[in-house]
Amino acid sequence: MNNLLKDLGINYLLVNSTNEYLVEYSALSENARYTLTGFSGSTGDALLTEDNIYLFVDGRYHTQADNEAKEGVNVIKLQLGQKQDEEIKKLIDEDKVLGIVSKKVSQQRLEGFNGYNIKLLDIDPINNYTEPHNQPLERAFKPIYYKPEKPWFISNLEEASYITGLRDFSRDCSSKIWAKLYIDSDKQVLFENSKDCDEFLRNFNGELLVDKASINAHDYALIKEPIHNLSPVKQMKAIKSQQEIESYKKAFERTDMAVQAIRNYIESNENLSEYDIAKRLREEFMKYGAKSLSFNSIVAIDKNSALAHYSKNSKDIILKDGSLVLIDCGAYYESGLATDITRVFVKGQPSMLQKRVYTTVLKAFLNAFNRNFKTGYEYDALAHSILDDKIEGFTFGHGLGHGLGINVHEAPPALNKSEIAHTELQDGMCFSIEPGLYNPDYFGVRLENSCYKKDGKIHSFVKMGYEGKLIDYNSLSEQEKEWLKDFEIL
Repeated sequence: MNNLLKDLGINYLLVNSTNEYLVEYSALSENARYTLTGFSGSTGDALLTEDNIYLFVDGRYHTQADNEAKEGVNVIKLQLGQKQDEEIKKLIDEDKVLGIVSKKVSQQRLEGFNGYNIKLLDIDPINNYTEPHNQPLERAFKPIYYKPEKPWFISNLEEASYITGLRDFSRDCSSKIWAKLYIDSDKQVLFENSKDCDEFLRNFNGELLVDKASINAHDYALIKEPIHNLSPVKQMKAIKSQQEIESYKKAFERTDMAVQAIRNYIESNENLSEYDIAKRLREEFMKYGAKSLSFNSIVAIDKNSALAHYSKNSKDIILKDGSLVLIDCGAYYESGLATDITRVFVKGQPSMLQKRVYTTVLKAFLNAFNRNFKTGYEYDALAHSILDDKIEGFTFGHGLGHGLGINVHEAPPALNKSEIAHTELQDGMCFSIEPGLYNPDYFGVRLENSCYKKDGKIHSFVKMGYEGKLIDYNSLSEQEKEWLKDFEIL
């Protein structure tokens, strides 16, 4: 790796997990960060220096990174409030050269390194993205004939999919079309080929609106007169139409049935592995008409359930009597909108600790779901006040929820401590509420419902109930018992 840096004329290399579309979930074969470090989580980048490899992960991935990272990789565990790039900068000498792959970093992020000695690389030296060819596009909704005041270039895949109403289910765990979009008052032009897009941008004369948060630095550099403007499409797609809400309701009906089928499968079978359950879960989703999974299902037994985004689904980890299994899953149906649900089941009879943790997490959900706050930040703060430091050794190390749409994680909205979470949750917005408590020496519990806001109140797409034998009803307040009863009869 030291020779690689010398050959490139750099002292450091920022190694990303994404591709030129800056997607959250990229195939591991295209994920340079995975190739370098062995860590398979959806987010978190690496820094290659002349002496070390550093991997940066947030609270969801602390334990997973310890388990997966290759020997010699230094895992930097970001705490709530810590920003990855600020920690990266602490490891960089401003007089030395930092290499950044121009197609794998947003223009906005690149500008965050102003003042540092940056060398932009046209090709990822670790591994590169392979363009899709002949995408089998499907029509999910009518196109939106949005007419901007000035020409607009959109490189965000969810936004391009939203505007065109098109979907592509050929890639696992995705419904997005893999293309960039040009819009003006007269036409919409879709670019599936990077060379065609590069030529168009290079030859375009006049001002072109772009969002620096979603356009990569390579594309931005080709534009003669780029005008930064926050994408209005981001807010447009955050507020779902009535047609989208109804499509979501139908999708979650089938998602509930698939998860209920898995619950029955677990109860009626012995010696099931994580792999067995995940395999059967995929079959159940497909039986109910899924086009694809929203993401690779998380099936985590006992200690593995403490890994917020566990991804192994081992053949060797068996569900035994008294074991907990956490299942976080979802699917795409005809609309191409991602469903997302998490439930925890127990094989046999639970321990008192299992009941205590499960019930505490349930209390956090019930209190958040039945409140009427304006912002996601307030909901997140409420959940943390219920969960933080309540059970020794168990922590809640992530935000309460995320937006939901064409991608399983979208923002806005957001229910966490981010700046976006301070914006108002509006009618039509769809988001998860997913409190959790985790202890890597024991287990983890997360309960996730995907919800939407209507007439100022939160409603749940998910109708599936909770694991009654894991609930300590004596520790619920009378109000919480009423809320639980109301939810169970939705």
